[in-house]
Amino acid sequence: MDALKSDEIRQAVRQQYGRVAESGGAGCGCGPTCCGTPTASADTLSQGLGYTADDVGSVPQGANIGLGCGNPQAIAALKTGEVVLDLGSGGGFDCFLAARQVGDTGRVIGVDMTPEMISKARAHAEKGGYRNAEFRLGEIENLPAADGAVDVIISNCVINLSPDKARVFREAHRVLKPGGRLAISDVVAFALLPEAVRKDMTLYTGCMAGASLVSEVEAMLQECGFTEIRVAPKDESKSFIGDWAPGTDIAEYVVSATIEAIKPAT
Repeated sequence: MDALKSDEIRQAVRQQYGRVAESGGAGCGCGPTCCGTPTASADTLSQGLGYTADDVGSVPQGANIGLGCGNPQAIAALKTGEVVLDLGSGGGFDCFLAARQVGDTGRVIGVDMTPEMISKARAHAEKGGYRNAEFRLGEIENLPAADGAVDVIISNCVINLSPDKARVFREAHRVLKPGGRLAISDVVAFALLPEAVRKDMTLYTGCMAGASLVSEVEAMLQECGFTEIRVAPKDESKSFIGDWAPGTDIAEYVVSATIEAIKPAT
């Protein structure tokens, strides 16, 4: 984290995912070759991450860019009427799935710092008639949401991109209602990343070099006041993470994981 300056990281991430949004990005995965030739469709990639064919077929065409590393919907247990906040909402894929689950009495808010992604998601929402979903331009370290306004926070392979993850979790704790919960898929490290990897901006924007150790994630969540913390690495994800950076041994250091936690009710 110290190897790269925060502003430099944010600028690089914003530029990278702005290019992804403008290019369509379908089937690129989270690796650094997102703007190259896709090796698989976004729908195929998403089904490999745990989404169903019904999931990928139910959202507006183009909303699924294939940028995830898991399926936060699988652990979110969303209920009718809940307010959901998606950190790094991209083209809106997870937001639209969540909107279907919370229904007309619920609400979904997507936050992304890339203007091109926000424009893309808003267009999809308009096209699909999602009146219970909105998209706000902002940084996940400074969430454009009120204190205690959200029941559930979801996120898919985004927090690893932040240069200040502790602040992200503090913001998440702030905006959650008492009893609110985190349901996150992200990339975490299970071994210390070599300095050369941490300094590689391409690997950073590709969702690998910024990964925190599992123990660090747990500590950050605990310091914020979260309880019932569970970080569950998925060893099977090493296969697709290796494809994100061919010719490297990055899968020997990072893995996809689900991250769950609760903001205490009192």
